[in-house]
Amino acid sequence: MAQDRLVIFDTTLRDGEQSPGASMTREEKVRIAKMLERMGVDVIEAGFAIASVGDFESVKAVAEAVSESTVCSLSRAGAQDIDRAAEALKPAKQGRIHTFIATSPIHMQYKLRMQPDDVVERAVSAVKHARNLVGDVEFSCEDASRSEFDFLCRIIEQVIDAGASTINLPDTVGYGEPGEYGELIRRLITTIPNADKAIFSVHCHNDLGLAVANSLSAVMNGARQVECTINGLGERAGNASLEEIVMAVRTRRDVFPVDVGIDTTQIVPTSRLVSSITGFPVQPNKAIVGANAFAHESGIHQDGVLKHRETYEIMRAQDVGWHTNKLVLGKHSGRAAFKARLEALGIEVAHQGALDLAFTRFKELADKKHEIFDEDLQALMSDVQPGDKPQRYQLQTLEAVSRSGFKPRSDILLSIDGESHSVSAEGDGPVDAAFKALESAVNSGAKLELYSVNAITQGTDSQGEVQVRLAKNGRIVNGNGADTDIIVASVKAYLDALNLLELDNARAHPQREGV
Repeated sequence: MAQDRLVIFDTTLRDGEQSPGASMTREEKVRIAKMLERMGVDVIEAGFAIASVGDFESVKAVAEAVSESTVCSLSRAGAQDIDRAAEALKPAKQGRIHTFIATSPIHMQYKLRMQPDDVVERAVSAVKHARNLVGDVEFSCEDASRSEFDFLCRIIEQVIDAGASTINLPDTVGYGEPGEYGELIRRLITTIPNADKAIFSVHCHNDLGLAVANSLSAVMNGARQVECTINGLGERAGNASLEEIVMAVRTRRDVFPVDVGIDTTQIVPTSRLVSSITGFPVQPNKAIVGANAFAHESGIHQDGVLKHRETYEIMRAQDVGWHTNKLVLGKHSGRAAFKARLEALGIEVAHQGALDLAFTRFKELADKKHEIFDEDLQALMSDVQPGDKPQRYQLQTLEAVSRSGFKPRSDILLSIDGESHSVSAEGDGPVDAAFKALESAVNSGAKLELYSVNAITQGTDSQGEVQVRLAKNGRIVNGNGADTDIIVASVKAYLDALNLLELDNARAHPQREGV
């Protein structure tokens, strides 16, 4: 069977960031983008340039950092949006503007308050304007799965004539069903006269748990680009999961007439990086990247796997990046080896001072934890390179006491705007006491919505990675912290969340619209 190329379009940095509390700094976006580039992702949607100054700078930074993948910015179908996207993409070796407008009757009537003829005119004008600025333009029919077929044919034919080389048909609200959605793609490709002049793409949301199934059905019916995210991250119930799309196509080559240019061994490391940065843990039973994805509890299954792996495993764990976190450094490793490993992981250190601080922290960690893995280095660098996050609150020292029969207590020396404050509190446990001590000084008024602890690597000396989710006045932020001492990690995570709350509302969650 002839194998067409399936374009993998990753929107973790744009749609993934629309998950409540999943905002990322510019430096964090660049780190993820470089991992996606290493994986071989074809298109990286870096953000929504006009949404905020911070998002513009993030798109620009990714465009400067990435050379092998196409870098894309989303924009509404308006000249101001498109101009801003083009400006952010100027440094890109390969840039794409992704412009969109809603095409379903309900969206046109109630959101846009526009007549269908006006929507077509706006779309064509936007594509022509974008095409004058960049050579690669994608057009999306927002809410395509609830749009009228004849109207889709009309608008798509005209935007292709206007210069769009990719046509995206999003299942914006996760309403599609695989058979129905795949048939929609097939009918559009066979009906639209100039369909052969564009790649047809899909972008599926997971509200009914069908995002991957809908995407794969579309591929079987002629779609040759899939928009997806690492770990299925995204607004509401999330998006189609990149790792599931890629491995389904790779594993079932006998079914899918496409192949992808993805280095699958980078899947698990990238999944872990995204989880660490966003504060969204991967569920253990998540396909491909969950901790239990290749674990066998049943004695019958274990016996079969030991005798012949393929009795119960259709993929090899190492093919997606499991079991590759080999020991890389130790307490006797030097600065050159440390810097070389960071470079191998795609981590760029901004200046010599940052490298010196990171190396000092590495040595401190190596004294506590004999074996240092790649995941430890990723967590360490997240801690020492806060980037454009505000650092109003910083931990100086912590003493926590927990003894049977006595009330746990935490004493903290905290820096607020550069001034030291000593705070203490008792609680139901040392973590509760520490959080109460922090609030006695900060009085944030935020509500703790989530407290989660995960081991970064194996072993009792593993670093603990803590995620703290705070909510205040309708805003949600996720703070992260890592340390071999779980109480210290918890305080770091809480302070990280408090610092994120210091960001203005537009920066913390810039994107309110998208496909």
